[in-house]
Amino acid sequence: MVVIAKEIDKQRYRESQGRYYEEFNIGDIYEHRPGRTITETDNTWFTLLTMNQHPMHFDKEFAEASEFGKVLVCSPLTLGILVGMSVQDTSGKAIANLGWSEISIPSPLFVGDTLYAESEVLGKRESKSREGQGIVTIKTIGKNQKDTTIMSFERKMLIPKKGYAVYDKVKNY
Repeated sequence: MVVIAKEIDKQRYRESQGRYYEEFNIGDIYEHRPGRTITETDNTWFTLLTMNQHPMHFDKEFAEASEFGKVLVCSPLTLGILVGMSVQDTSGKAIANLGWSEISIPSPLFVGDTLYAESEVLGKRESKSREGQGIVTIKTIGKNQKDTTIMSFERKMLIPKKGYAVYDKVKNY
């Protein structure tokens, strides 16, 4: 179990995030909290930032005429929020994301839905070319407030071992 705060002096604690390579165990599942309720503003800003001009994401009249009956949250926004929700538990000490795969979107996410996430450790191995580092593979699942799976994906991350992280070298971390 990772400690989310470390004692740095008597009655003084500092927040910590992420895990070292040694702290990942295949089969462990981390529930990421808090959840995140998606607003119309979130969705509209994201579509504007990414130049996604599909009317399903910002035209209420168009979306109401579709099979979904309402505006859909842009799926790359969903992916980004799920990744962000998982950072505190999984990649907070990561050196790099190495890739995402197996992205699946079995159900839509709508404005007003609350997104929850959890990640399972699928695999880990020591790096063959980088001393003090390893590769960890996780599967993250996002569900709405009704426990319906909205999205899932696998992510590989390069994670430092204890004593090899930037966090170990910078005084204020």
